[in-house]
Amino acid sequence: MTTRKILFVGAGAIGSYLGAFLARAGHDVTLVDPWAEQVETVRRHGLSVTGPHEPFQARPAAVHLGEAARLPRDFEIAFVAMKVYDTAWATQLALRHLAPDGYVVAAQNCWPDPVVAAVAGVSRAVGLVMSKIGVALWKPGQVERGLGRGQGTGHDVFRVGEHDGRPTPRARTLAELLSVIDGAQVTDNLWGERWSKLCANAMGNPVQAMSGLGSLEILSSEVGRAITLRLAGESARVGRACGYRVPPFNRASAEQWADAGRRETWEALDRMLTPTAAGGPNWRASMAQDVAKGRPTEIEHMNGHVVARGRERGVATPVSAAVVEVMHEVERGARKSAPENIGLTLSRAGV
Repeated sequence: MTTRKILFVGAGAIGSYLGAFLARAGHDVTLVDPWAEQVETVRRHGLSVTGPHEPFQARPAAVHLGEAARLPRDFEIAFVAMKVYDTAWATQLALRHLAPDGYVVAAQNCWPDPVVAAVAGVSRAVGLVMSKIGVALWKPGQVERGLGRGQGTGHDVFRVGEHDGRPTPRARTLAELLSVIDGAQVTDNLWGERWSKLCANAMGNPVQAMSGLGSLEILSSEVGRAITLRLAGESARVGRACGYRVPPFNRASAEQWADAGRRETWEALDRMLTPTAAGGPNWRASMAQDVAKGRPTEIEHMNGHVVARGRERGVATPVSAAVVEVMHEVERGARKSAPENIGLTLSRAGV
Protein backbone atom coordinates (compact mmCIF):
# COMPACT_ATOMS: atom_id res chain seq x y z
CA MET A 1 0.00 0.00 0.00
CA THR A 2 1.17 3.53 -0.74
CA THR A 3 2.89 5.21 2.19
CA ARG A 4 0.71 8.00 3.59
CA LYS A 5 1.64 11.10 5.54
CA ILE A 6 -0.67 11.09 8.55
CA LEU A 7 -1.23 13.57 11.38
CA PHE A 8 -2.88 12.80 14.71
CA VAL A 9 -4.14 15.74 16.73
CA GLY A 10 -4.28 13.89 20.01
CA ALA A 11 -1.86 11.26 21.31
CA GLY A 12 -4.04 9.89 24.07
CA ALA A 13 -5.23 6.30 24.14
CA ILE A 14 -6.93 6.00 20.76
CA GLY A 15 -4.56 8.35 18.92
CA SER A 16 -1.52 6.50 20.23
CA TYR A 17 -3.01 3.08 19.48
CA LEU A 18 -3.98 3.86 15.90
CA GLY A 19 -0.85 5.90 15.28
CA ALA A 20 1.42 3.13 16.54
CA PHE A 21 -0.07 0.53 14.20
CA LEU A 22 0.06 2.86 11.21
CA ALA A 23 3.67 3.82 11.96
CA ARG A 24 4.61 0.15 12.25
CA ALA A 25 2.94 -0.44 8.88
CA GLY A 26 5.38 2.04 7.34
CA HIS A 27 3.33 5.21 7.17
CA ASP A 28 4.80 8.62 8.05
CA VAL A 29 2.95 9.34 11.30
CA THR A 30 3.17 12.48 13.46
CA LEU A 31 1.44 12.80 16.83
CA VAL A 32 0.59 16.20 18.35
CA ASP A 33 -0.48 16.43 21.97
CA PRO A 34 -0.62 18.94 24.85
CA TRP A 35 0.58 16.32 27.39
CA ALA A 36 4.28 17.15 27.55
CA GLU A 37 5.33 13.97 29.36
CA GLN A 38 3.63 11.80 26.73
CA VAL A 39 5.34 13.63 23.87
CA GLU A 40 8.79 13.42 25.50
CA THR A 41 8.37 9.73 26.32
CA VAL A 42 7.38 8.90 22.73
CA ARG A 43 10.37 10.89 21.46
CA ARG A 44 12.80 9.04 23.70
CA HIS A 45 11.39 5.54 23.80
CA GLY A 46 8.57 5.29 21.27
CA LEU A 47 5.18 3.76 22.04
CA SER A 48 4.78 0.44 23.81
CA VAL A 49 1.60 -1.28 22.60
CA THR A 50 -0.07 -4.23 24.31
CA GLY A 51 -3.41 -5.96 23.93
CA PRO A 52 -4.98 -9.11 22.45
CA HIS A 53 -2.12 -9.27 19.95
CA GLU A 54 1.65 -9.49 20.00
CA PRO A 55 3.16 -6.54 21.91
CA PHE A 56 5.30 -4.18 19.88
CA GLN A 57 7.15 -0.87 19.91
CA ALA A 58 6.48 1.90 17.40
CA ARG A 59 8.37 5.12 16.74
CA PRO A 60 6.05 7.78 15.31
CA ALA A 61 7.18 11.39 15.42
CA ALA A 62 5.83 13.31 18.42
CA VAL A 63 5.33 17.08 18.66
CA HIS A 64 4.31 19.32 21.54
CA LEU A 65 1.16 21.30 20.90
CA GLY A 66 3.14 24.54 21.18
CA GLU A 67 5.47 23.35 18.42
CA ALA A 68 2.71 22.35 16.01
CA ALA A 69 2.77 25.66 14.12
CA ARG A 70 6.11 24.62 12.60
CA LEU A 71 4.70 21.46 11.05
CA PRO A 72 4.51 21.32 7.24
CA ARG A 73 1.24 21.67 5.38
CA ASP A 74 1.33 18.49 3.36
CA PHE A 75 -0.39 15.83 5.45
CA GLU A 76 -2.77 13.65 3.47
CA ILE A 77 -4.96 12.53 6.40
CA ALA A 78 -5.44 14.17 9.78
CA PHE A 79 -7.13 12.29 12.60
CA VAL A 80 -8.78 14.34 15.33
CA ALA A 81 -8.34 12.09 18.37
CA MET A 82 -9.06 14.54 21.18
CA LYS A 83 -11.98 14.55 23.61
CA VAL A 84 -15.10 15.66 21.80
CA TYR A 85 -15.25 19.04 23.57
CA ASP A 86 -11.90 19.87 21.91
CA THR A 87 -13.12 19.03 18.41
CA ALA A 88 -13.36 22.57 16.99
CA TRP A 89 -9.86 23.79 17.76
CA ALA A 90 -8.31 20.39 17.00
CA THR A 91 -9.96 20.42 13.58
CA GLN A 92 -8.68 23.94 12.92
CA LEU A 93 -5.15 22.80 13.75
CA ALA A 94 -5.51 19.72 11.54
CA LEU A 95 -6.90 21.72 8.63
CA ARG A 96 -3.98 24.16 8.76
CA HIS A 97 -1.50 21.36 8.07
CA LEU A 98 -3.36 19.39 5.41
CA ALA A 99 -2.39 19.18 1.76
CA PRO A 100 -4.96 20.76 -0.59
CA ASP A 101 -6.71 17.41 -1.15
CA GLY A 102 -6.27 16.17 2.42
CA TYR A 103 -9.14 15.46 4.80
CA VAL A 104 -9.96 15.31 8.51
CA VAL A 105 -11.15 12.12 10.20
CA ALA A 106 -13.24 12.35 13.37
CA ALA A 107 -11.80 9.44 15.42
CA GLN A 108 -13.89 10.21 18.50
CA ASN A 109 -16.89 9.21 20.57
CA CYS A 110 -20.20 11.07 20.76
CA TRP A 111 -21.36 13.24 17.81
CA PRO A 112 -18.31 15.16 16.49
CA ASP A 113 -18.93 15.02 12.74
CA PRO A 114 -21.08 18.16 12.40
CA VAL A 115 -18.43 20.15 14.29
CA VAL A 116 -15.64 18.88 12.04
CA ALA A 117 -17.72 19.69 8.96
CA ALA A 118 -18.49 23.17 10.26
CA VAL A 119 -14.77 23.91 10.52
CA ALA A 120 -13.29 21.97 7.61
CA GLY A 121 -16.29 21.73 5.28
CA VAL A 122 -18.18 18.52 4.50
CA SER A 123 -15.97 17.87 1.47
CA ARG A 124 -12.91 17.60 3.77
CA ALA A 125 -14.55 15.60 6.59
CA VAL A 126 -14.79 11.83 6.95
CA GLY A 127 -16.46 9.98 9.81
CA LEU A 128 -14.95 7.02 11.64
CA VAL A 129 -16.96 4.90 14.06
CA MET A 130 -14.96 2.47 16.19
CA SER A 131 -17.01 -0.35 17.68
CA LYS A 132 -15.95 -2.81 20.39
CA ILE A 133 -12.50 -1.41 20.96
CA GLY A 134 -11.37 -0.26 24.39
CA VAL A 135 -7.96 1.32 24.88
CA ALA A 136 -6.26 3.00 27.82
CA LEU A 137 -3.15 5.09 28.43
CA TRP A 138 -2.38 5.16 32.14
CA LYS A 139 1.36 5.86 31.80
CA PRO A 140 3.18 7.96 29.19
CA GLY A 141 4.27 5.89 26.21
CA GLN A 142 2.31 2.78 27.22
CA VAL A 143 -1.00 2.13 25.48
CA GLU A 144 -3.06 -1.00 26.02
CA ARG A 145 -6.13 -2.46 24.39
CA GLY A 146 -8.43 -4.26 26.78
CA LEU A 147 -11.11 -5.66 24.47
CA GLY A 148 -10.62 -8.49 22.04
CA ARG A 149 -9.88 -8.16 18.36
CA GLY A 150 -12.92 -8.31 16.12
CA GLN A 151 -11.20 -9.54 12.99
CA GLY A 152 -12.02 -13.12 12.11
CA THR A 153 -15.20 -13.20 14.19
CA GLY A 154 -17.51 -11.44 11.74
CA HIS A 155 -17.20 -8.05 13.41
CA ASP A 156 -15.52 -5.03 11.85
CA VAL A 157 -14.25 -2.55 14.43
CA PHE A 158 -13.76 0.34 12.03
CA ARG A 159 -16.66 1.77 10.00
CA VAL A 160 -15.61 4.57 7.67
CA GLY A 161 -18.38 6.77 6.35
CA GLU A 162 -18.91 9.85 4.23
CA HIS A 163 -21.54 12.28 5.51
CA ASP A 164 -23.74 11.61 2.46
CA GLY A 165 -23.24 7.84 2.54
CA ARG A 166 -21.31 7.57 -0.72
CA PRO A 167 -18.67 4.78 -0.90
CA THR A 168 -15.90 7.08 -2.12
CA PRO A 169 -12.33 6.08 -3.04
CA ARG A 170 -10.96 7.96 -0.02
CA ALA A 171 -13.34 6.08 2.30
CA ARG A 172 -12.14 2.78 0.83
CA THR A 173 -8.51 3.91 1.18
CA LEU A 174 -9.04 4.81 4.83
CA ALA A 175 -10.71 1.48 5.58
CA GLU A 176 -7.79 -0.31 3.93
CA LEU A 177 -5.33 1.71 6.04
CA LEU A 178 -7.12 0.77 9.26
CA SER A 179 -7.38 -2.90 8.35
CA VAL A 180 -3.80 -3.41 9.61
CA ILE A 181 -5.24 -2.79 13.09
CA ASP A 182 -8.51 -4.73 12.93
CA GLY A 183 -11.49 -5.40 10.67
CA ALA A 184 -12.57 -2.33 8.69
CA GLN A 185 -15.34 -1.54 6.25
CA VAL A 186 -16.95 1.38 4.44
CA THR A 187 -20.47 2.16 5.61
CA ASP A 188 -23.26 4.03 3.85
CA ASN A 189 -24.88 4.62 7.25
CA LEU A 190 -22.54 6.93 9.17
CA TRP A 191 -25.30 8.47 11.27
CA GLY A 192 -26.88 5.15 12.22
CA GLU A 193 -23.48 3.67 13.05
CA ARG A 194 -22.58 6.78 15.04
CA TRP A 195 -25.82 6.56 17.05
CA SER A 196 -25.28 2.86 17.68
CA LYS A 197 -21.86 3.62 19.15
CA LEU A 198 -23.34 6.51 21.14
CA CYS A 199 -25.88 4.10 22.65
CA ALA A 200 -23.17 1.63 23.59
CA ASN A 201 -21.14 4.38 25.25
CA ALA A 202 -24.13 6.02 26.97
CA MET A 203 -25.27 2.77 28.60
CA GLY A 204 -21.87 1.96 30.10
CA ASN A 205 -19.38 4.82 30.35
CA PRO A 206 -21.15 7.06 32.88
CA VAL A 207 -22.20 4.14 35.08
CA GLN A 208 -18.57 3.13 35.47
CA ALA A 209 -17.50 6.74 35.94
CA MET A 210 -20.03 7.54 38.68
CA SER A 211 -19.66 4.24 40.51
CA GLY A 212 -15.93 3.56 40.33
CA LEU A 213 -16.83 -0.01 39.32
CA GLY A 214 -15.67 -1.92 36.28
CA SER A 215 -17.96 -3.31 33.60
CA LEU A 216 -18.10 -6.83 35.07
CA GLU A 217 -18.85 -5.55 38.57
CA ILE A 218 -21.73 -3.42 37.30
CA LEU A 219 -23.38 -6.17 35.30
CA SER A 220 -22.99 -8.60 38.21
CA SER A 221 -25.49 -6.56 40.24
CA GLU A 222 -29.23 -6.20 39.66
CA VAL A 223 -29.17 -2.42 40.12
CA GLY A 224 -26.21 -2.15 37.73
CA ARG A 225 -28.09 -4.04 35.03
CA ALA A 226 -31.21 -1.98 35.72
CA ILE A 227 -29.55 1.36 35.00
CA THR A 228 -27.72 -0.13 32.01
CA LEU A 229 -31.00 -1.38 30.54
CA ARG A 230 -32.81 1.90 31.08
CA LEU A 231 -30.01 3.97 29.52
CA ALA A 232 -29.86 1.65 26.51
CA GLY A 233 -33.63 1.77 26.09
CA GLU A 234 -33.80 5.57 26.22
CA SER A 235 -30.92 6.00 23.78
CA ALA A 236 -32.36 3.48 21.33
CA ARG A 237 -35.82 5.07 21.43
CA VAL A 238 -34.36 8.51 20.74
CA GLY A 239 -32.29 7.22 17.82
CA ARG A 240 -35.29 5.51 16.28
CA ALA A 241 -37.39 8.65 16.76
CA CYS A 242 -34.70 10.61 14.89
CA GLY A 243 -35.09 8.23 11.95
CA TYR A 244 -31.62 6.68 12.13
CA ARG A 245 -30.96 3.12 10.95
CA VAL A 246 -29.35 2.01 14.20
CA PRO A 247 -27.36 -1.23 13.91
CA PRO A 248 -27.34 -3.69 16.84
CA PHE A 249 -25.19 -2.75 19.81
CA ASN A 250 -24.02 -4.74 22.82
CA ARG A 251 -25.52 -8.01 21.58
CA ALA A 252 -29.07 -6.84 20.93
CA SER A 253 -30.92 -4.90 18.25
CA ALA A 254 -31.97 -1.30 18.72
CA GLU A 255 -35.57 -2.51 18.51
CA GLN A 256 -35.02 -4.87 21.45
CA TRP A 257 -33.37 -2.18 23.59
CA ALA A 258 -36.15 0.27 22.71
CA ASP A 259 -38.70 -2.32 23.85
CA ALA A 260 -37.01 -2.80 27.24
CA GLY A 261 -40.04 -1.26 28.98
CA ARG A 262 -42.00 -4.43 28.26
CA ARG A 263 -41.55 -7.07 30.94
CA GLU A 264 -40.74 -10.00 28.64
CA THR A 265 -38.12 -7.99 26.74
CA TRP A 266 -36.62 -6.63 29.98
CA GLU A 267 -36.22 -10.13 31.41
CA ALA A 268 -34.60 -11.44 28.23
CA LEU A 269 -32.14 -8.54 28.08
CA ASP A 270 -31.41 -8.82 31.79
CA ARG A 271 -30.53 -12.51 31.35
CA MET A 272 -28.28 -11.63 28.42
CA LEU A 273 -26.44 -8.95 30.43
CA THR A 274 -25.94 -11.17 33.49
CA PRO A 275 -22.34 -12.44 33.46
CA THR A 276 -21.77 -16.16 33.18
CA ALA A 277 -19.74 -18.13 35.68
CA ALA A 278 -16.68 -17.49 33.51
CA GLY A 279 -17.18 -13.74 33.95
CA GLY A 280 -15.39 -11.42 31.56
CA PRO A 281 -13.15 -8.36 31.45
CA ASN A 282 -13.70 -5.78 34.19
CA TRP A 283 -12.80 -2.88 31.89
CA ARG A 284 -12.75 0.82 32.75
CA ALA A 285 -14.24 2.81 29.87
CA SER A 286 -12.96 6.20 28.72
CA MET A 287 -15.20 8.26 31.00
CA ALA A 288 -14.12 6.24 34.03
CA GLN A 289 -10.51 6.84 32.99
CA ASP A 290 -11.21 10.58 32.78
CA VAL A 291 -12.65 10.67 36.30
CA ALA A 292 -9.69 8.70 37.65
CA LYS A 293 -7.33 11.23 36.04
CA GLY A 294 -9.30 14.26 37.24
CA ARG A 295 -10.17 15.39 33.71
CA PRO A 296 -13.45 16.79 32.33
CA THR A 297 -15.68 14.07 30.91
CA GLU A 298 -17.74 13.87 27.74
CA ILE A 299 -21.01 13.44 29.66
CA GLU A 300 -22.68 16.53 28.19
CA HIS A 301 -21.84 15.33 24.67
CA MET A 302 -22.78 11.72 25.34
CA ASN A 303 -25.84 11.23 27.55
CA GLY A 304 -26.48 14.97 27.37
CA HIS A 305 -26.81 14.64 23.59
CA VAL A 306 -29.34 11.84 24.03
CA VAL A 307 -31.36 14.05 26.39
CA ALA A 308 -31.26 17.02 24.00
CA ARG A 309 -32.30 14.98 20.96
CA GLY A 310 -34.99 13.25 23.01
CA ARG A 311 -36.40 16.63 24.00
CA GLU A 312 -36.54 17.62 20.32
CA ARG A 313 -38.42 14.45 19.42
CA GLY A 314 -40.68 14.24 22.45
CA VAL A 315 -39.00 11.11 23.85
CA ALA A 316 -38.66 10.94 27.63
CA THR A 317 -35.12 10.34 28.93
CA PRO A 318 -35.37 10.62 32.75
CA VAL A 319 -32.52 8.23 33.58
CA SER A 320 -30.18 9.81 31.03
CA ALA A 321 -30.97 13.25 32.47
CA ALA A 322 -30.30 12.04 36.03
CA VAL A 323 -27.00 10.49 34.88
CA VAL A 324 -25.89 13.84 33.44
CA GLU A 325 -26.81 15.58 36.71
CA VAL A 326 -24.92 13.12 38.92
CA MET A 327 -21.88 13.12 36.63
CA HIS A 328 -21.70 16.91 36.79
CA GLU A 329 -21.60 16.60 40.58
CA VAL A 330 -18.75 14.08 40.30
CA GLU A 331 -16.85 16.37 37.93
CA ARG A 332 -17.23 19.34 40.30
CA GLY A 333 -15.99 17.30 43.24
CA ALA A 334 -19.33 17.64 45.01
CA ARG A 335 -19.76 13.87 44.91
CA LYS A 336 -17.24 11.04 44.91
CA SER A 337 -17.44 8.08 42.55
CA ALA A 338 -19.12 5.34 44.56
CA PRO A 339 -21.39 2.33 43.86
CA GLU A 340 -24.32 3.95 45.70
CA ASN A 341 -24.49 6.62 42.98
CA ILE A 342 -26.23 4.07 40.76
CA GLY A 343 -29.21 3.74 43.09
CA LEU A 344 -29.22 7.50 43.70
CA THR A 345 -29.45 8.17 39.97
CA LEU A 346 -32.37 5.79 39.51
CA SER A 347 -34.12 7.37 42.48
CA ARG A 348 -33.69 10.87 41.02
CA ALA A 349 -35.12 9.61 37.74
CA GLY A 350 -38.18 8.37 39.59
CA VAL A 351 -37.76 4.69 38.76
